[in-house]
Amino acid sequence: MGAKLFFVIALFLFAFVQAFYNRPPLDFPRETFLTIEKGTALAVIADDFDKRRIVRSPFWFKVFVTLRAGSDGAIAGDYFFRERASALRIAERLVTGEYGLEETRVVIPEGLTNKEIATLFARALPKFSAREFLSLAEKKEGYLFPDTYQFLPNIQASGVIAVMEENFNKKITGLEPLVQIFKKPLRDIIIMASLLEKEARTLDTRRRIAGILWKRLRLGMPLQVDAVFPYIFEGKAYDLTDGDLLVDSPYNTYKYKGLPVGAISNPGLDALRAAVTPIDTPYLYYLSDKNGDMHYAKTHEEHLVNRVRYLNM
Repeated sequence: MGAKLFFVIALFLFAFVQAFYNRPPLDFPRETFLTIEKGTALAVIADDFDKRRIVRSPFWFKVFVTLRAGSDGAIAGDYFFRERASALRIAERLVTGEYGLEETRVVIPEGLTNKEIATLFARALPKFSAREFLSLAEKKEGYLFPDTYQFLPNIQASGVIAVMEENFNKKITGLEPLVQIFKKPLRDIIIMASLLEKEARTLDTRRRIAGILWKRLRLGMPLQVDAVFPYIFEGKAYDLTDGDLLVDSPYNTYKYKGLPVGAISNPGLDALRAAVTPIDTPYLYYLSDKNGDMHYAKTHEEHLVNRVRYLNM
């Protein structure tokens, strides 16, 4: 009788623990990281999980870990939990080192600014800090190569920047013969490429515009590139006013001659190639109509005619 009673009580206790303490809290944080530092005591881990609403009972969580791992305890590292998990399941993962980290694919289109890139990574990577990224990449506009990247979800901003810069350097190395022949500073080439990335869509058109813009620089003419204004006004898209053209910014190619002080986007390979392989034409002006087609002019008078004909201006 005593043995049966003990068995019934034990079974009831097990069922109670299983039904209540093993279940994840209702407010268990989804898409969350649990970081276990090397040498952290199990009691500290359990208390932290309790405060963060990861487990219902730090005591029973310690019991689950101890029963599963003995004195070995939890394995250090970053654990990613996409959905709610029971205390037993968490204990199982911590003592076996099942981190749950799978690479995330992030596509960075050509021509994005650092701020736009930071936004994409922040959406895709749970531990990514857009603020840290922008701080570290403050002087790297134009040098973060647009591409498709695979990152573990616990990567830090510094790691993302390092990979993107390495990719950029590889691409530039492939263009090195053209860069040497062109004989202009790499910084100027990157700034020009960032303008071309925004001004035109095809390699051939970009090369023609590159020829025009390099020629205007050589003649001491202002570049008058409209693509700088979304960068100046941080992405705001609207029809430019006369006041906008006069804004006092070192990126304003209407107000100041020469190249902008820095890149206005992170250009892709075609834009970089176009910057160092310009096509020489007799033109000094160009505009893009509402369909994206380019129209060129040799003189300012011809350009004004094109503005009326294609833009109703």
